[in-house]
Amino acid sequence: MPRYDAKRIEPKWQAYWEQHQTFVTSNTPRPDATGKLYALDMFPYPSGDGLHVGHPEGYTATDIVCRSARMRGKHVLHPMGWDAFGLPAEQHAINTGTHPSVTTDKNIANFRRQLKSLGFSYDWSRELSTTDEQYYRWTQWIFLQLYDTWFDPTMEWTGPDGKTRLGKGRPIAELPIPHEIEVQGISAIRTYQDQNRLAYQSNAPVNWCPALGTVLANEEITADGKSDRGNFPVERRNLRQWMLRITSYAERLIAELEELDWPESVKLLQRNWIGRSVGAEVDFLVESPVSSVQSQKKETEKKAAAHSTLNAQPSTSFETWKLGRSTSGFPKTPESTVIRVYTTRPDTLYGATYMVLAPEHPLVDQITTETQQAAVEEYRRKASLKSDLDRTDLAKEKSGVFTGAYAINPINAARIPIWIADYVLISYGTGAIMAVPAHDERDAEFAQAYDLPVIQVVQPPEEWLANLQGEVARIEKLNTAESKRILDARAEIAEIDERIANPSTSGSDRTSRLELLRRRTDLDLSTSEIHDWTLQFTYSGAGTAINSGPYDDRPTAEVKQKITADLHKVGLAKEAVNYRLRDWLFSRQRYWGEPFPIWHELDANGTPTGQVRPATFEELPVTLPEMEDFKPKGTPDPPLSWAPDSWLYKTAPDGVRLKRETNSMPQWAGSCWYYIRFCDNENTQQFIDPKLEQYWLPVDLYIGGAEHAVLHLLYSRFWHKVLFDRGHVSQPEPFKKLVNQGMILGDAELTGYVEQSAVSDQLSADDPSTLNPQPSTKYVSAKFVKDDVDTRTKTPVVAVKVLPDQVEKRGSDLVLKDLPDIVVESRAFKMSKSRGNVINPDDVVETYGADSLRLYEMFMGPLEQTKPWSMSGVEGVYRFLGRVWRMVVDDQADEVTLSPAVQDIPASEEQLRILHKTIKAVTEDIDKLSFNTAISRMMEFTNAFTGMDVRPKVCLEQFVLLVAPFAPHLAEELWQILGHTESLTYAPWPVFDPARLVESELEIPVQVNGKLRAKIKVPAEADQATLQALAAADETVQAQLAGKTIVKVVCVPKKMVNFVVK
Repeated sequence: MPRYDAKRIEPKWQAYWEQHQTFVTSNTPRPDATGKLYALDMFPYPSGDGLHVGHPEGYTATDIVCRSARMRGKHVLHPMGWDAFGLPAEQHAINTGTHPSVTTDKNIANFRRQLKSLGFSYDWSRELSTTDEQYYRWTQWIFLQLYDTWFDPTMEWTGPDGKTRLGKGRPIAELPIPHEIEVQGISAIRTYQDQNRLAYQSNAPVNWCPALGTVLANEEITADGKSDRGNFPVERRNLRQWMLRITSYAERLIAELEELDWPESVKLLQRNWIGRSVGAEVDFLVESPVSSVQSQKKETEKKAAAHSTLNAQPSTSFETWKLGRSTSGFPKTPESTVIRVYTTRPDTLYGATYMVLAPEHPLVDQITTETQQAAVEEYRRKASLKSDLDRTDLAKEKSGVFTGAYAINPINAARIPIWIADYVLISYGTGAIMAVPAHDERDAEFAQAYDLPVIQVVQPPEEWLANLQGEVARIEKLNTAESKRILDARAEIAEIDERIANPSTSGSDRTSRLELLRRRTDLDLSTSEIHDWTLQFTYSGAGTAINSGPYDDRPTAEVKQKITADLHKVGLAKEAVNYRLRDWLFSRQRYWGEPFPIWHELDANGTPTGQVRPATFEELPVTLPEMEDFKPKGTPDPPLSWAPDSWLYKTAPDGVRLKRETNSMPQWAGSCWYYIRFCDNENTQQFIDPKLEQYWLPVDLYIGGAEHAVLHLLYSRFWHKVLFDRGHVSQPEPFKKLVNQGMILGDAELTGYVEQSAVSDQLSADDPSTLNPQPSTKYVSAKFVKDDVDTRTKTPVVAVKVLPDQVEKRGSDLVLKDLPDIVVESRAFKMSKSRGNVINPDDVVETYGADSLRLYEMFMGPLEQTKPWSMSGVEGVYRFLGRVWRMVVDDQADEVTLSPAVQDIPASEEQLRILHKTIKAVTEDIDKLSFNTAISRMMEFTNAFTGMDVRPKVCLEQFVLLVAPFAPHLAEELWQILGHTESLTYAPWPVFDPARLVESELEIPVQVNGKLRAKIKVPAEADQATLQALAAADETVQAQLAGKTIVKVVCVPKKMVNFVVK
């Protein structure tokens, strides 16, 4: 019997497509093409594990769009390639001794086999890998474009897209050279150019991972401060690194997001990552230190209480400096004795009671006193071992060291101590902050830890103080000794705050409040809830200025502008825009990556001079040398440092000895531009043919995981904008429409909870064992468990697996059969090796076929949602495909032949109505990427036609075309059985006739006093009188109306009839 046999059908059509090069895309469109579609999947890293079922979800979505677009006459580009450089292959090579190129080629072959087995309509003639020498030749070429570019923030220009922009990347030859640089000669000019390039070198504090032997970007560090690959410890070191000046493009990266058809969540992530803020740069003059921090504290509080003004009691040196600044203005670079800070709250300058420098700040060495030097050096050493994430952890106890030096607050001439602390990062802002402990939580915690002054300069709104009363009620409910002491302190604080709110309040009340707030740290604060309460008085919002001299009683928004303007007049501040985004650390200390096309000049002793030369175009690609030993030595020296001398060194024509750059590029480099290369992948003379670039780009549809929202997408946009500025591409953005597919979780697992004390050591939440219910075991119902604790008794519990045959449904809960009071959970988890819930698509294809896998992943739910895997769901879709097969094929015959029900006759009106409704729905659902509902419509069609004794062939042909993008192997086979000799790949897509959508007959509800009593069939165009008559004639309705008086009839054509009776 010719039953549906995926194992026979699918290899047959995959071989056909490959033999006939069905999906190879010419760069010349057909004359009748209706436009172009460039649809792209985020290309995968070819790991040794192969594909998992999460990969095909996005790939199937783009394939459906591409297949339907071809049938609608679109000129479709749908390529695939490999993001193949990177650390995993190198780590595998180090562990096994197999060269990464061998491992990579093997993994790519496996991935390619898997993708072909799933029937994706990729143009394999455009296949590329980032490790191909002819590919990374152009990656190196793009790096050289970055090296040859500087960003002119003042240039207003109109691009090829017709839009005017401010700021442009320009050739380095167009960089204006200041006269004072020019007169110093060519070496000074080269240095000046190097300082302004988009690709530049910097000795920067970096995340060094000794175990991996490489530097990691902040984005490659976990929340625990470990490497995201291998979970190894990470420490901070100063290393020479190549950096890319992505910060120059921060404004355009934010502004031009608005024009993209991207998920708002991704746009928000990018905006937050770039982190634009508006504030002020303010300069603080450093003065000689004094011996006592306490004497300074008293002086600061005295000045605050006296409402110090802008020019209050300035020191002679400060007055002299200020006078000079009032003449010269705010300089681009501050003097060596000045600390420049960036603040979003210049309105709180009167509340700045100390300063904090990052431990790496260059001024630390200059200003630290002899008595503080040892403590400062020890603190800096410890800070160097911490990652940025660890240093900025809000839950971490704040620490720091006094430098012994003081600065002058430019707003009131108050002398404030300068500390160093690791919660300030050299990579953000200026690496220095003015600390305002009354209005910043981190500053407040630091001030509490070191007994530093707190001056409130913003009076919160009344509603903020009123909201605190709810917190009082919450603490009262704790009913503990701690809560009683807190309430006593809080009442006293609230009383003082009421007096402070009065404009006539004296400074003594403010001082009393500060003392009381300090004393609160002496309480036995034992819970995190109470700790949070202690920071609630650190108000950081908007309000009214107090303790701010002439700015008192003004809204903080006004004070921000006024203080910035006043200080700018005397050259001490200026309005500024800052970004959280940092320049891109682009060096990696590993072998398996693109070599930099850079030569370092050496002096007569073989020592680098600091000057570099780019490789010439003819020298590209700079290929990786053959090396057997590339294992990290535990030092920052990259593996390429011990490459053969023939690769490392050469003598330039001018006689200068040169050495290659031995760092390699990060994995992100190759993935930044692969979408461009697909358009012209065999061009050896040009980066891309301009005509092909203008035709194919930008990418029309880009589908991939949301985990790439920041890194890959932001980096790609940056590179693309540089190429746009330099005239190499004609559009400012690479990806027009972006879609993030949801994660596919593992099969749902049943989880029970057992008291920790009642189970053996091998039971744990990380490796749950199977539960064998026994009456003596101390089980806990899942409804009482939160954060692995029984909320009733605070007893720790352990998660254990429960088998399906051990539970039963009871109401809305799942309970243990033998212990029905014990509720268990049904949850799906992320697929991982450790859980043992990874699904290999090869196994699914082997059992059910590729079409079943494709269809199931699209039927699971909306594309963007996270969804649990279910093998029973795959089996259900497989049965549906079997029904589609039997709808067309006679499965009772000895050979494959059409079902006797399939006849070459005209379709009835009802059959045409069902068909055209299906065509309309499926077409619109594909356009909306609502594939699950499109499949539902096809199921409805199948159910309707399977029940018909006669099925017009013309209807089934149209339906098979609708099925083709979803289940292409089955559709091709049915198309052939229906009598067609060519592939349906380019067959015209069905078009619905609106006239065929009109229903000739409708089913409407009939109600009596608002309750449904019957459903009746009526002509679609029946008027109210006809509807009422048909409804009243129904036997069921007549029974409901018998003996009653009809008071009113509500009759809505095509909708309903309601009899109101009494």
